Amino acid sequence: MKPSQRSEPSEPRRLDVVNEQFRPVYVVWELTLRCDQPCTHCGSRAGDERERELSTDEALEVVKQLAAMGAREVVLIGGEAYLHPGVHAVIAALAAAGVTPTMTTGGRGVDEALARSLAGAGLSRASVSIDGVGSTHDRMRASPGSFAAATAAVGHLEAAGVRCGANTNLNRYNHGELEELYEHLRALRIESWQVQLTVPLGRAADRPEMILQPWELLDVVPRVAALKKRAQADGILLMPGNNLGYFGPEEALLRSLEPGGTDHWHGCQAGRYVMGIESDGAVKGCPSLQTSHYVGGHVRESSIAKIWNERSELAFTRDRTVEDLWGFCRTCPFAETCLGGCSFTAHAVFGKPGNDPYCHFRARSFAKNGQRERLVRRREAPGLPFDHAIFEVVVEPLDAPEPVLPTPRERLLKVVRG
Repeated sequence: MKPSQRSEPSEPRRLDVVNEQFRPVYVVWELTLRCDQPCTHCGSRAGDERERELSTDEALEVVKQLAAMGAREVVLIGGEAYLHPGVHAVIAALAAAGVTPTMTTGGRGVDEALARSLAGAGLSRASVSIDGVGSTHDRMRASPGSFAAATAAVGHLEAAGVRCGANTNLNRYNHGELEELYEHLRALRIESWQVQLTVPLGRAADRPEMILQPWELLDVVPRVAALKKRAQADGILLMPGNNLGYFGPEEALLRSLEPGGTDHWHGCQAGRYVMGIESDGAVKGCPSLQTSHYVGGHVRESSIAKIWNERSELAFTRDRTVEDLWGFCRTCPFAETCLGGCSFTAHAVFGKPGNDPYCHFRARSFAKNGQRERLVRRREAPGLPFDHAIFEVVVEPLDAPEPVLPTPRERLLKVVRG
């Protein structure tokens, strides 16, 4: 049944929501960790399903709780959400409850039939991950043919009536192709494009040579802003991810939905209006937050509302003040508004939030003094979903020669040879 044919849902019964000021309006739900692509930058190290992933019946109970808590949109992710046997039932249940079901996908398996079935279940929108042009995308996805498959997926979804956008992880492998990638996406007639930074989380933490250095925002952010102006003229909504910013000259342009807007970054929304759910039922304030530090409970053991209201792992941003910041962020003139940038990005670099080196204003401030910050990995990640390494920040001259990092193959050969 198409979305336009549904009757209006009745008002859901509200659960034990104590704090009406904060509720999970936007939920990102990892339906399964099973995946059909071994992407080099995957924060969750997706591939095989987790132990004791939620069954379809358990997932449908989650839908009821989210609707009762006032969720407006649920983004189904993975792994690949379409590899969960109950994906169609979950989409249909969300739509019937008045919650907008959307999906983020690599698109490898989205053929014409799957696109039609997802649309028939009630999928409203989809965002296809496209991270470069041709071989660059295939290299990042470690999957030959994935660029062609993702491109085809956009067409299949649009033909089925699903509104379609794209999302891109920016890093040293692909940032040189930004403008060429935009032309490709524009030709696909996408509605929206989200551009975010690849963070040293999960598999990306194993590849420090892949990660942009903070000073490279001096080049990347103005280019993204210029593309946003082009996108506005083309009727495409280009928005930065929550870890791309902040407070440079292009801030209002980047953050505003409409041309001429004056919006800006308002701080990390994890646990305020955003929630993440892992496929085994673990609940945290943002889908990208590190599992080992930010899971507040599991849906098999407690109601989601109780976890949301009572667990400090989800509430850490609600009472955050400037006193919780450290390093450069503690002294920044935008500290009270920004409150340390993106929490999972800062934690992925330093092992705790409150000091995010990926900040355009910060990079510009150092550059004005002829300096830049360079991140050096000091401790490797343990190899678990949503894990992280530990980096040290080194301040050096802006024009300092950059050390050449060994490739993953060179590191492997070094280990093998002893």
